[in-house]
Amino acid sequence: MAKRDYYEVLGLSKGAGADEIKKAYRRKAKELHPDRNADNPKAEAQFKEVNEAHDVLKDPDKKAAYDRFGHAAFEGGGGGGARGNPFGGRGGYQNQDFASAFSDVFDDLFGGMSGTRQGGGRAGRASRGSDLRYNLSVTLEEAFAGKQATIDVPTSVTCGNCEGTGAESGAEPQTCPTCSGLGKVRAQQGFFTVERTCPTCNGAGQIIKDPCHVCGGAGRVEKDRALNVNIPAGVETGTRIRLGGEGEAGLRGGPSGDLYIFVEVAEHPIFQRDGQHLFCRVPVSIATAALGGDVEVPTIEGGRSKVKVPAGSQSGRQMRLRGKGMPMLRGGGRGDMFIELAVETPVNLTSRQKEILREFEGLCDASTNPQSSGFGARVKSFWERMTG
Repeated sequence: MAKRDYYEVLGLSKGAGADEIKKAYRRKAKELHPDRNADNPKAEAQFKEVNEAHDVLKDPDKKAAYDRFGHAAFEGGGGGGARGNPFGGRGGYQNQDFASAFSDVFDDLFGGMSGTRQGGGRAGRASRGSDLRYNLSVTLEEAFAGKQATIDVPTSVTCGNCEGTGAESGAEPQTCPTCSGLGKVRAQQGFFTVERTCPTCNGAGQIIKDPCHVCGGAGRVEKDRALNVNIPAGVETGTRIRLGGEGEAGLRGGPSGDLYIFVEVAEHPIFQRDGQHLFCRVPVSIATAALGGDVEVPTIEGGRSKVKVPAGSQSGRQMRLRGKGMPMLRGGGRGDMFIELAVETPVNLTSRQKEILREFEGLCDASTNPQSSGFGARVKSFWERMTG
């Protein structure tokens, strides 16, 4: 089968310039790439045809020869191979050029993930240390007043023997001879150029011939570190405190990460918290609730407050103590404390107490028990509707 015209393969007219050839090649290569045409058995052959055409037309000398003699200019050379090459016998250039061209197409197709076209690799091979998290539990009283806490954090710190270089006696790391400092190597597999982490330096770009005997070349060692932490007044569960540079030490002299302290405020046996407000449920006797009186309640700072209970108070009634709640985390005063009354039904009554209660109940009427009377009236009306 006769070869198609190279310009026709790329969809160009004769005399097309270098930029047009490059754009047409990339467009066709994307369109006919075998990975995108799994259901087209001819895609691979067409893809090879496009690469062959581009291999000739992108080279000014070969393009000039093709424009003058056509395919006859490369007879015996297989489109520009070492055998029968009319341009000086550059043995093996076809595979090398194809690999480079295909790398361009690969970057276009997959977003340039290889990241090695910039050269130079990562400067200095130093890398930032990881951020660390520490969970700190505090009491509600500590959250109210704030505190200075000392915490022990297991982390990686810069090796004191090599000062973070990873090399013994302060010797400098050397550029990796395998990847020339890039940290990655390329290998061609058929039509693909595959990029892998350098096996010699494991991606660092440098090697240490005489590693530090303390850290083994890592530049950091594991160690428990004691830190003083300021817990501000008003912290809540979930509050995050950042300590810059107190995280894991960087690799080979890189900057340290950060330490994030997550605060959890423990539950309290007396107070319940909602933001800056506190709630306290206070039991009162039937007599106090009925006649009124004073009850003494605690405050979060350890003080006492007297609360006046109005006569006839019911369970669930709330009273506010302004400014007796939690402090705002960033200033601005304090919240309030809410007292919720819980009228307590007496238990373990003596015979005399029971007798007095029965006598009292006999003296009561709708005016003394308005809620019971009102509920009874509503129930009676409901039953009458259901049966009537």
